[in-house]
Amino acid sequence: MAETDVFYCEVRERTGTGGARSARRDGWVPGVLYGGDKGPVAIRLKRKEVLLAYSAGRMRSHLAKIDVPGQDYLQPVLARQVQVDPVTDLPIHVDMMRVDENTRIDVAITVRFLNEDKSPGIKRGGVLNIVRHEVEVYAPATAIPECLEANVEGLDIGDAIKISAIKLPAGVTPVIKDRDFTIATIAAPSALKAEEEEAAAAAAPTEVPATAQKAPEAGEAAKPGDAKGGDKGGERGGEKGGDKGGKKA
Repeated sequence: MAETDVFYCEVRERTGTGGARSARRDGWVPGVLYGGDKGPVAIRLKRKEVLLAYSAGRMRSHLAKIDVPGQDYLQPVLARQVQVDPVTDLPIHVDMMRVDENTRIDVAITVRFLNEDKSPGIKRGGVLNIVRHEVEVYAPATAIPECLEANVEGLDIGDAIKISAIKLPAGVTPVIKDRDFTIATIAAPSALKAEEEEAAAAAAPTEVPATAQKAPEAGEAAKPGDAKGGDKGGERGGEKGGDKGGKKA
């Protein structure tokens, strides 16, 4: 399970652009809390706590809890949208969604590759070609896995890791269900590819280009073969004609 962050929050009295700017000036990150059986509420979170979770990569796709003043329990939430400053790339607004044990969401989970040193293909110089660094899954909001583990042990050049080879936690299913999609492959190194191409070229049969034949032009002398053919045709015609004439007489 991923680490759970706890954010202290307060309800914002002022809303809109002016209220958000005022919250940032006072060291808060403005946001909105919504979802569940309650209406949306404008809130503000401590900037230090938000930056700590954001820099650790836990701001999105990780279950968190917020401590709301006057509420005797910590509210489980998920940050569904994090707006960042285009210059500093730091969070300036966060939308939090209320969740419980019955909430299921689609979320992108990072893939972690294990035992690369036990792959025969990589030992031979092959390269781990990662097709998907993350996989989108449906998961219980209160039981989101921290990562998905893909085992590279025993894989040779040309082998692939499919989603079916990854053990998913209980209640977690891939969003794509119509095919067994590829997560990564063991690709051949460039040098090996060049050797294989050279070997294939050497083994291929050599093709001899056909000689272009030019038709004789008008007034050009006929070939000896053509003359013989014509003589034979004339002789045969004459013989047949003579025989027929003799018989009729």
